[in-house]
Amino acid sequence: MAETDDSKALFERAIGKVRRLAQDRVAPHRPAIRPAPRQRLRETEEIAAEMLRFQSDDIDVGTGEELLFLRSGVARETVRRMKRGQIAMESELDLHGFTVDEARQALARFLNEASGRGRRCVRIIHGKGLRSPGRLPVLKGCVNAWLRQRDQVLAFCSAREADGGTGVVYVLLKRAR
Repeated sequence: MAETDDSKALFERAIGKVRRLAQDRVAPHRPAIRPAPRQRLRETEEIAAEMLRFQSDDIDVGTGEELLFLRSGVARETVRRMKRGQIAMESELDLHGFTVDEARQALARFLNEASGRGRRCVRIIHGKGLRSPGRLPVLKGCVNAWLRQRDQVLAFCSAREADGGTGVVYVLLKRAR
């Protein structure tokens, strides 16, 4: 359809004066900024505050005592397979030589990172406490208490002897969403 002079004049009157732009580039598209996971951050801070409330009851775990924890809904067979070493460990944290506060912070960071990377099964070395004052496994008791407080932890158990026995726990994490 051919344009008529009348429609051209009508268009120019409607637009008004036109001036050429100095440049003809369009601003680059900027992806939307992802919202900060405020609820997760708040929960992490609450857990960290709870973990700071270290009590001597937390270390009431013996050197040779095996650890076992299972949330409801997790099949016992899964823990048996984990205990036998039939589930591959995808990451590891060694807490040897850490103070209680350092271990708490390192464990929180490690679990958040492992979950964020989609790790399913991890190993945490807490030691048996053989070099601790009084030969008490302080970190073992703390790790036992801390792991139970973490929603992302579905289950954990002491490792096979070949992997460190009662000085190590295998931890099963929730699937990343």
